[in-house]
Amino acid sequence: MAFLALFLAYPLFYNVWTSVHDVDLGQLLGGAERFNGLENYRAVVDDPAFWHSVRLSLIFTLGSLLLQFVIGFALALLFARPFPFNGLLRSLLLVAWLLPPVVTGTLFRWLLDAESGAYNALLREAGLGGLSHDWLTDPSTSLAGVIFANIWVGVPFNMLLLLVGLHTIDPQLHEAGAIDGANAWQRFRHITLPLMRPVSVTVLLLGLVYTFKVFDIIFVMTGGGPVDSTRVLSLYVYEVFFTFFRFGQGTAAGLLLLAVPLLAGVFYVRRLRREEAALAGGAA
Repeated sequence: MAFLALFLAYPLFYNVWTSVHDVDLGQLLGGAERFNGLENYRAVVDDPAFWHSVRLSLIFTLGSLLLQFVIGFALALLFARPFPFNGLLRSLLLVAWLLPPVVTGTLFRWLLDAESGAYNALLREAGLGGLSHDWLTDPSTSLAGVIFANIWVGVPFNMLLLLVGLHTIDPQLHEAGAIDGANAWQRFRHITLPLMRPVSVTVLLLGLVYTFKVFDIIFVMTGGGPVDSTRVLSLYVYEVFFTFFRFGQGTAAGLLLLAVPLLAGVFYVRRLRREEAALAGGAA
């Protein structure tokens, strides 16, 4: 309780307090904060840049989640089958998840660099130099570039959890389906997918909580640019705080940012409780 009070409750309540006060750098140092009610929240909601960042955050989150889940599911299906070097290849895939986000962002900033990037060099070597592009300096492709990097980070996480879920499915169910004449697609659709639904929901919810607040990879790769094309909500909060030093408004934006992961977490906990109650009822 002391740990939660010191590192969770106190920072949260202090942020709420700051969000209803007019606080800038001078007032913070001088201790002259002025209560202004919901003015900070009103200023954030009335700021077009805030809604632009919300839209980018939704695109970034949905794009990352969809591709992470699909690719992770495909790899989980692959590694669920025994084949040579299965364990080695699975371990190599985990490197993407284990690397610090700053290292990952630096790596992809180099890979997608317009002049010396590995991807453009590969295209030129393959005779496709016309497809080379300024991936991170073009506003039309910069968001896709950071989504690509985040997908690379999230795929191993999705694969691991989904692989564990696949191992819990009784192989006799697939054997019975094959005996009844179901082909591979029918067995996947009518056996694997329904039984993987609880694990899939958990993976997607955890991915939502993590992805919606991603900051470090985007900050290292683009800094929110060019022309604010990658300034997601977390970077908007950072900019309000440490560029304009509007701490009250920045805290209000941060609490609004916290709302989406918080709602996802509440939904996840309630779902776990329902599953536990269903299991307890079935055991009884």
